Amino acid sequence: MASSKNSIPFDRSSDSPQSPARSTGEIHVIVGPMFAGKTTALLRRIKSERDSGRNVAMIKSSKDTRYAIDSVVTHDGVKFPCWALPDLSLFRENYGHDSYEKLDVIGIDEAQFFDDLYDFCCKAADNDGKTVIIAGLDGDYLRRNFGSVLHIIPLADTVTKLTARCEVCGKRAFFTWRKTQQTQTELIGGADVYMPVCRYHYVNGQAAMEAARSFRECRKVKSDSLMEEAPIV
Repeated sequence: MASSKNSIPFDRSSDSPQSPARSTGEIHVIVGPMFAGKTTALLRRIKSERDSGRNVAMIKSSKDTRYAIDSVVTHDGVKFPCWALPDLSLFRENYGHDSYEKLDVIGIDEAQFFDDLYDFCCKAADNDGKTVIIAGLDGDYLRRNFGSVLHIIPLADTVTKLTARCEVCGKRAFFTWRKTQQTQTELIGGADVYMPVCRYHYVNGQAAMEAARSFRECRKVKSDSLMEEAPIV
């Protein structure tokens, strides 16, 4: 017969009508290289949650001012209003405590820029019952851990790894190649600074740069040629 001496009593005080239990939330992570469609996937999920009647809010790092200050913007121009913050710890105060209590879903774009990402996600999902959906880079241009995004994986309900198309050969791209000579980890930019590449063209980086440059020049020459040949009406 099993002994109950070492059993841990289950506290059911939270089941009482006087202190209703708060349901726990969820954490979903979307990662991948540059130009993999992470922001697009995040916005699709956020819009779906909103359309189903849930209260949603979007956050991005205030460091990212490439396309807009107060909106999350995909590379193809789709926008969604957001809170641009330097730290996630400021969100609840800025959003308002009462509004935060009514919030169901929080989206976080460019999550690699938030140093307090882990603590925020833990509290929002475990204690506050929020569904948190984050999108960010899983690695920098040297294929090293970037920010705290990978630290969230042990907390996550789901993890989605997206891929782009290699700018050189068109195969699946898992990595981000930096075109410039800057060496700092945080260098915000778009297609002028980064390009997605497959493993082969990442390893052979200089060859990839030259091949991509030749491809763009060839495409430009063809485009210019077509414009010259077009009849004037």
